[in-house]
Order: sequence, then C-alpha cells, then structure tokens
Amino acid sequence: MLMPKKVKHRKWFKGRMKGRATSKTNLDFGSYGIKSLDRAWITSRQIESARRAMTRFVHKGGKIWIRIFPDKPVTIHGSEVPMGGGKGSVDHYVAVIKPGTIMFEMDGIEQSVAKEALRLAAYKLPVRTKFVSKDK
Repeated sequence: MLMPKKVKHRKWFKGRMKGRATSKTNLDFGSYGIKSLDRAWITSRQIESARRAMTRFVHKGGKIWIRIFPDKPVTIHGSEVPMGGGKGSVDHYVAVIKPGTIMFEMDGIEQSVAKEALRLAAYKLPVRTKFVSKDK
C-alpha cells in the first residue's frame, strides 16, 4: 500500500480542512477523471481499493494516474489504554482531500468505459465525486 518512504516528522497535528483545493484542480495527465465534492481523509487502503476496481474493469486498456498520495500520519492508542501517556503510535497514513481535488485520471479508452470504471472507483471512496472530462 501507499505510504511515504521517509518523513521529516513522524507524528503530525490533526490540522483543519477549511476551504477548497488550490492544487490538483485540473486534468493534467488524462482525458477523464473524478473530482471530489467533499472534504475527507482518504486512507491508503481506500486508494488501493479504488485503483484495483478501475484496473480490473478496464483490463489492460488505458492508463491510470493516481493524483493523491497519503503522506499524513494518523496515530492511535491501543484499546483500553488509560488517559495520558502521550500521543499514540502511527497507525496508518491518509491523504487530505478538499472539494475540487482531482483524485484519479484515465486516458486511452472510450468515455463510456472510463465513466463506468471511475464510478466503480468512486464507490470505494468516502467522498461524493463528479466525473470530469477534457473538452476536445
């Protein structure tokens, strides 16, 4: 699964997800993509699940780009651990998604096939999405 090879800081603050996306808002690689309409944390497992759904649907045709990467560490205390004792250990990594972020792109296949593949991928994600395409 996706995770950073090396991080500058092992544990991060939670942060806030205000506003809309300022980067990754246009189709830069493919002709079709899915854009987020909500804000959420997307785990590396969810990204991998969506990637598998798309890849299996298009078989060996087309090319897929994953535009998001989970680089934010999420920490968790074990179950039944008393209060105090500091911050828990890193459990998994997430990608911070804001409204307007292009998450996946595809090219080299028909629009109907791409739309269905991206619909299957969107079903695996915890955000509402919208199919977008370049006007040719």
